[in-house]
Amino acid sequence: MQKVRLLHSTNNRARFYFGSLNKILNISEFIFDLEKNKKIKKVRINKKVKSIILIFKDLEISFLQDLLENLEISKYLSSATFLSLNETSSNENKPSLKEVYKSSSVMALVPLIKNDYAKMFLTSFAVRPLLIDGFKEFFKHGLTSRVLEATAVGVSFARKDYLAANSTNALLELGEYIEETTVHRSDDLIKELAKPNVEEAWIEKTKDGKKIQEKIKTALLKVSDIVVVRTGDTIAIDGHIISGKALVNQVSMTGEAQSVEKSRGDRVISGTIVTEGTIKIWAEQVGDDTATARIKNYIKNSLDEKSKIGLKASKLADKLVPITLGLAGFSYLISRDFKNVASVLQADYSCALKLATPVAFKASISQAGRNGAMIKGAKSIENLALADTFVFDKTGTLTKGQLLVESVLSFDKNWSEEELLNLSASAEEHYFHPVAEAIVNAAKNQGFVHMHHEEVEFIVAHGVKTSVKDKEVIIGSRHFLEDDEKIDFSKYDEQIKKLLVNGNMVLYVGYGKKLLGIISLKDTLRENAKESIIKLKSLGVKEIIMITGDIESKAKEIADELGIDKYYANVLPTQKAKIVKDLKDEGKNVAFIGDGINDAPALISANVGISMHKGADIAKATADIGLLKDDIALVAELKELSNKTLSRINRNFKATVGINSLILFSATLGVLNPISTAVLHNGTTIALLINSLRKINIDNANNTNNPNKKAKKA
Repeated sequence: MQKVRLLHSTNNRARFYFGSLNKILNISEFIFDLEKNKKIKKVRINKKVKSIILIFKDLEISFLQDLLENLEISKYLSSATFLSLNETSSNENKPSLKEVYKSSSVMALVPLIKNDYAKMFLTSFAVRPLLIDGFKEFFKHGLTSRVLEATAVGVSFARKDYLAANSTNALLELGEYIEETTVHRSDDLIKELAKPNVEEAWIEKTKDGKKIQEKIKTALLKVSDIVVVRTGDTIAIDGHIISGKALVNQVSMTGEAQSVEKSRGDRVISGTIVTEGTIKIWAEQVGDDTATARIKNYIKNSLDEKSKIGLKASKLADKLVPITLGLAGFSYLISRDFKNVASVLQADYSCALKLATPVAFKASISQAGRNGAMIKGAKSIENLALADTFVFDKTGTLTKGQLLVESVLSFDKNWSEEELLNLSASAEEHYFHPVAEAIVNAAKNQGFVHMHHEEVEFIVAHGVKTSVKDKEVIIGSRHFLEDDEKIDFSKYDEQIKKLLVNGNMVLYVGYGKKLLGIISLKDTLRENAKESIIKLKSLGVKEIIMITGDIESKAKEIADELGIDKYYANVLPTQKAKIVKDLKDEGKNVAFIGDGINDAPALISANVGISMHKGADIAKATADIGLLKDDIALVAELKELSNKTLSRINRNFKATVGINSLILFSATLGVLNPISTAVLHNGTTIALLINSLRKINIDNANNTNNPNKKAKKA
């Protein structure tokens, strides 16, 4: 029986203390089961204070208290998620301090013991794992840094220099622990960006003429399902809200800490959490097509992928191992002292060269993720740093990609412009594409009056059809109305041409087989587009190019305003990839930024492709970098991050070679003993790893909060 206590009640509202609310509950199912009782109208929960509020009708307080006390709480325990499983896996692989404690304890004890056999026994107990690892490593991979380290300790042990053997072993174990912890941390920083899986979801469906809700596995969800999400639930799909209102926490996807209000018509994405309210979502992407699934795939790739620089560092490190061994032999020849041999074997290039580079890349991938961009791997950072030509597809990148109705023109005196807009909005309000949203918003701004119509038919890439007062309404492209529906345009050609000269998008409205009117829509330039372009040029980008379907005069006007070096006007969607390939053939390293379905070939063709946040799913899938926030300033910030990441790696590389060469030659000449060499070598490696993990300072190019700036028509 659950611990329940009545805190407060009125005629139709009661607040209870519910002791088990501090446990991890499946809040959605818990609320759903309580609301199965038709007399319980609403359930509200506050887990922090263990409070349940019930709004009800015609029920006794005693009945409600009995209902809560006898709930079977075990059925509401949350199932394992990707995040919890990932945490378990992460803990299992977490670096251990066991060997550090053991080697340090032996190092401290041995000098206090006088018996040589006891010293030998304790030292062999401490160094045995390293010697065995070195032996196995030699037969499996040949000469490596691990083999050299084991040999160095073995030489000191054979010489009965137990202080040197134990000190070196302890330093190696401490260094290895710090190195593993650093690499582990860099992996965890990226894994933190992964979103929890949702194993089950509620859907609404019709059965026997009645709407019911059913809980199913998310693997069974399909496009067009109506998914019901309540307070505390993680959204399992990408789609648009068709009813309800909720506060949604999007911090996992956009970095915005504060919950955002979402209602009908708004888009929501998987991995975000409903903190208050209930919404019904029309599923557009499910399963592996959701944003969460794609991000997890990016993370997997980014952890495994090696850059050209990383491969170069690894190959160089392997080639330098025999040189270290040769110097150890040379040291013995000139000194006849195995202590010098042990010293030389402590110093090699492998650790710093092989670890610092991937850690730097992973740290930058993590930093980018926290700032609102998902980078698929080290190669993407490397290619972006080398990019000297940036190509922007105008719409949705340099412009907001958010259409606004600029003018409405009626060709029938019996229809006012306001009525024409209301007619269009009545038909378009059932769909969530940008044109429909622009028309509906414009109608709402002038007092939308809904016109009754029959069922709406959506024709992909053409428009919509319905009937009003027994006459057919057709809204869409000129091709759709004129060629497919045979509506005559000849009387209005001149008026239409004038609108098209402005570079605006035009939507045509037909009614009763006649052209009733046209609606002109415009896009606006992003307020921070110019600042972002200026910053890109300051970061070493030689050429900024714009691709647009606009007419020549319109394209030139935008290019001049933004400071764009070159533009391509009147471009067909199929020509974008060819432009990118031609630029690459000229020897340029090209970064392409786009958002549309037809941008996918260009994104693939470029040295590095960047997809905008509101872009088409295929654009996001084919891009090397995906923006998680709708902000073009991120493009310039990512360029700066990439430049500084490569600069850091190059500095680390030079420092590794320079410092370790000095240590190595000093040890060869007998200047450094084994302990000093181990301290300097491991200290250098750890310092370089810490440097690789440091956050890179980025200058924010975003000046969107400048009150003096106004959106400009594109």
